[in-house]
Amino acid sequence: MLFRSRPIAQRRARAALDLTAGFVYSQVLFACAELDLFESLREGSLSLQDLSKRLNLAEDPTSRLLAAAASLELIERRGSCKWDLGPIGAALAGNPSALALIRHQSMLYGDLIDPIALLKGKKSASLASYWPYSADEETPNLLAAEQVAPYSALMAASQPIVAEEVLHAYDITRYNCLLDVGGGEGVFIATAARFSPRLNFKLFDLPAVAERARERLQDMELASRVNIFEGNFLRDKLPYGADIVTLIRIIHDHDDQSSITLLKNIRSSLEKGAKLLIIEAMSGVKGAEPLDAYYGFYTLAMGRGMPREVNHIKLLLTKSGFGACRLINNSLPTLTSILEATAI
Repeated sequence: MLFRSRPIAQRRARAALDLTAGFVYSQVLFACAELDLFESLREGSLSLQDLSKRLNLAEDPTSRLLAAAASLELIERRGSCKWDLGPIGAALAGNPSALALIRHQSMLYGDLIDPIALLKGKKSASLASYWPYSADEETPNLLAAEQVAPYSALMAASQPIVAEEVLHAYDITRYNCLLDVGGGEGVFIATAARFSPRLNFKLFDLPAVAERARERLQDMELASRVNIFEGNFLRDKLPYGADIVTLIRIIHDHDDQSSITLLKNIRSSLEKGAKLLIIEAMSGVKGAEPLDAYYGFYTLAMGRGMPREVNHIKLLLTKSGFGACRLINNSLPTLTSILEATAI
């Protein structure tokens, strides 16, 4: 019995180590991204001396960082004196979406220095000011360009990996017009336009964000396929005419009542039978269980919202005029889940 239980004890010990050391792991990853280690190794193996020069670090700290990164499979040793990308580092190299999200985490790490104070509401968090609309749900449409620029740029940088995941899992070619509510700078629409050349689009977002979308889509020669609308999606009417609506990383930023208000607003713009896709990480989805911890504390630091179980989101949809909800199978639920609902 003791012999049989040893592998279980070993797994639990390793899990405990990972939980204890997890913050250090994340800091190693952050340092690698910030110092462009993955980009330095993208063209091939390099020696300690070469990497020391590339990273602008002395050889001793460079060696320490390389050993730490290798233990996390970010990089790996080649022979006795060179280093190359590991399996995880290879996936990150040349992936600006993932690297932008990794660099963004430094703000959350700072907010979590005293998690007890955060839980008790005794600590102000920098994430709340980074997402300015989280503190002003009444008049977010009054936010100036400089206020929306940081978060809008982050969303644009990180959106391609989400868009690719969704569009490989869900066929949009059967629709005529897609409305992206809270569509940011239009990155999802730009990706969807590539998947479905005949599809037309509408984008709705705050005035300052919509202006950024106009510039981006104009530069991408997509302006003729996209109508852009400005306003507050909790208060202003949404444009009619779409047969599918996308809501990407929006619901988990809002409480239940605001979410219902938004969903009802979307429903009022749709004909019966039109589809809505809620695209975000969801609680309790198999393979993505740790996201409860991440998004639970991220939204706490942000100042509003929460990760929700699929059934909870279905309930919000049911209260808002939608039915026939189904979770779409996709390959990376740690990145996002996809919930389809039908206007009834």
